[in-house]
Amino acid sequence: MTILIFMIILWYSGLFFQTFFLHRYAAHQTFTMSKFAEKSCFVLTWVTQGSNYLSAYGYGVMHRMHHAYADTEKDPHSPKYDKNMFAMMWRTKNMYQGINKKQIEIESRFTKNVPQWEAFDKFASSKISRLLWVVAYTLFFVFFATAWWQWLFLPVAFLMAPIHGLIINWFAHIFGYTNFKVNDTSKNLLPFDFLMMGEGYHNNHHKHGSRANFGGVRWHEIDPTYYIMLVLDKLKIIKLKNKNTVKIEATSTLV
Repeated sequence: MTILIFMIILWYSGLFFQTFFLHRYAAHQTFTMSKFAEKSCFVLTWVTQGSNYLSAYGYGVMHRMHHAYADTEKDPHSPKYDKNMFAMMWRTKNMYQGINKKQIEIESRFTKNVPQWEAFDKFASSKISRLLWVVAYTLFFVFFATAWWQWLFLPVAFLMAPIHGLIINWFAHIFGYTNFKVNDTSKNLLPFDFLMMGEGYHNNHHKHGSRANFGGVRWHEIDPTYYIMLVLDKLKIIKLKNKNTVKIEATSTLV
């Protein structure tokens, strides 16, 4: 039971900072916050993602490119141009590292105002940091695993952020339903996104990329992250730029 609770906490805490900080803040800037809050999010992203740590700069720039080039040869990750999910993950990794290390030339429109804390990113992305997290996760399993099958979760802990990315960037471009016609294959993965905290409303997001609320188009589309953001906005920790929702009357297309 301890291992299962640990995996649930790891899944949702890492996912929250991925969608809240890396995606909705760094890439799309759907809200503002103080520099202190921003740096706190860098640290908390490292704490919750651990060995999977993704920098706001690398993620933000790459995600903007994904929107600009969705399902084309320039898309950093697309089921249309990668023969399988593993090829897509490998290409995504290489693109992310090239962007984060500034080894490839990027158009200024993709880098404008993307937050970066170079010194911290260098530490959090280092092999030493990732190795220490791997050791910490392994020791946790040594002390708390009570059955052999629980050890099957350990590789998931090591690679949780890439798994989150795979679910959206691969499966949410193949399976699900659409609310909007867009120039790509993005789909809403689940009617109620309990699994990905709103990230699964991918078709909604590709249609309205600047909206903080990825759900809210149909009555059953509840975006948990957005409601947390509303609370943070009320507490004046962040300031949402747009609280409007979008309603449609069209019938969903199931795929």
